[in-house]
Amino acid sequence: MDAIEMLAARACQISAAGQFDPKDGSAVPSPCIDICRLAPDRSHCEGCLRSLDDIRAWGQADAEQRRAIWRRLLQRAGIATPQGLA
Repeated sequence: MDAIEMLAARACQISAAGQFDPKDGSAVPSPCIDICRLAPDRSHCEGCLRSLDDIRAWGQADAEQRRAIWRRLLQRAGIATPQGLA
């Protein structure tokens, strides 16, 4: 399974658990799939596809900001946005 497939599976799992739902009180889980290396152009992580700015912001981001980061990285990956995150 490649990084894109792993990321898609993670998004589906989080969506199925309802953790993208704004009504869910739990924290939005990180998209990290433990493949942490920068793309050759240093624009994003090759595993989770977050930009360096997204990675830096994640720890201080609120739930809506985290959902926005998820939407951007899924779009970057060409992965359909799961229900609850759209």
